[in-house]
Amino acid sequence: MTSFRTPGARSGRQERFTRTRRWWALAAVSMLQFLIAVDVTVVNIALPSIGADLGAGPQGLTWVVAGYTLVGGGLLLLGGRICDLLGRRRMLLLGAALFGAASLVAGAAPDLPWLLAARFGQGAGEALASPAAMSLIAMLFPAPRERARALGIWGAISSSGLVGGVLLSGVITELLDWRWIFLVNLPVVAVVLVAVPLLVAPDGARRAAGGSGDTAPADASAPVRRRPDVTGAVLLTAGPLALVYGVLRAAEAPWSDPQVFGPLAAGVAALGLFVLVEARSANPLVPLSFFANRTRTVANAATVLLSAALSTSFLLVTLYLQQVLGMSPLQAGLAYVPFCAAILASATVVGRVIGALGLSGAAIAGLLATAAGTAWLSRLPVDGDLWTDAMPGMVLVGVGMGVGLIALQNAALHGVTEDDAGVASGVQRSVDQLGGATGMAVLVGAAVAAGASGDTDAAVEGYRTAFTWATAGVLVATAGVALFARRAGRA
Repeated sequence: MTSFRTPGARSGRQERFTRTRRWWALAAVSMLQFLIAVDVTVVNIALPSIGADLGAGPQGLTWVVAGYTLVGGGLLLLGGRICDLLGRRRMLLLGAALFGAASLVAGAAPDLPWLLAARFGQGAGEALASPAAMSLIAMLFPAPRERARALGIWGAISSSGLVGGVLLSGVITELLDWRWIFLVNLPVVAVVLVAVPLLVAPDGARRAAGGSGDTAPADASAPVRRRPDVTGAVLLTAGPLALVYGVLRAAEAPWSDPQVFGPLAAGVAALGLFVLVEARSANPLVPLSFFANRTRTVANAATVLLSAALSTSFLLVTLYLQQVLGMSPLQAGLAYVPFCAAILASATVVGRVIGALGLSGAAIAGLLATAAGTAWLSRLPVDGDLWTDAMPGMVLVGVGMGVGLIALQNAALHGVTEDDAGVASGVQRSVDQLGGATGMAVLVGAAVAAGASGDTDAAVEGYRTAFTWATAGVLVATAGVALFARRAGRA
């Protein structure tokens, strides 16, 4: 007797295959996001070796760190908009290829200008790949609980990349050569470039209205390409770059110095012009109406202050471990293992935390944990101990990062559709990176100014000052989220 499968059986098997493929697709884009996060921090411990090899001083090396996040963060909105206009899978693959090519150039850089150009190229690759990945996840996992779980996994892998960068940097710099901190990206990028076309369906043609749909109108035979807001992207990138330059110069010169006041004024002017351009553009990076959604607006504003505290903590704790406690690069990297474990543990349960407390409650819990951690670090002594003086604060900051940042990411995607998922993702990632880099410059500038005498006691006093201001900023963010939640509850 011949046996036939019923349509229902075929449909059920196809549905199971589709669900499985979605999770494999999540794994592929998370691998790329891990590399993107790694390259935020992987240079920190290797900076002395890079400086000795390329003849670079402290100012040039600062831009090796900040240039990547500032260029990436400034162009993320453009990347998010391009994803909506031209397709998420296309932009993910293009961004990954650009990131891999820039990593190759960084690993082979003959001098500092080539390395800086490569770091800017990595940032541009991130600006395409990161919002594409995040918006793909939002579309692949439309159910709120499933999306929270997927974003929790993606965020945990991404966050662990920040710490993994420090550990990898220490191991590679001591055992191999600093150039390999960039060259190790190449095989992973190759895997992503092969896996994504196999796991993610091709992009449909773009709709004429400029949104993004899986299918085009019946008479559309090709993607409709509208000119993206390049002017806005340039202003959004140039503004923070100028502000960071001015803030860092302010640690060495008075505010009235033209090299301080000029860049700061230029940065403020560029950001003001960005708002005007967006208001008048026919195809803005971010329609100002996007911020009418108060949940997204509050989430992104809180992310600025949280990211500033996290970036500052990461940099200053690394300096404290090496320059004050006298740890080697490898020892300093290994000291971050508990911090990484705290991020991973909290990120894996953040979906349940959101289910129990809601998005606002989870965000507040993460913000309070971060504030407790930075408050602990604001007491760092000169003759400190890793496990009693630094580690409790590091672990609390890790918990806050794993819970608070992911909860705010979920809130920043509140109510997204096919037409604005890329914009929402780009805004969130841009706010995260620009807020982190600019806030770090402000807080580190405060630390440098407070420790201007140059000895160890003064340096640690500067660290304490920066952590105190970071704590204040996170508490302001906590109060803002709590106030919004209270008003929303009454509405």
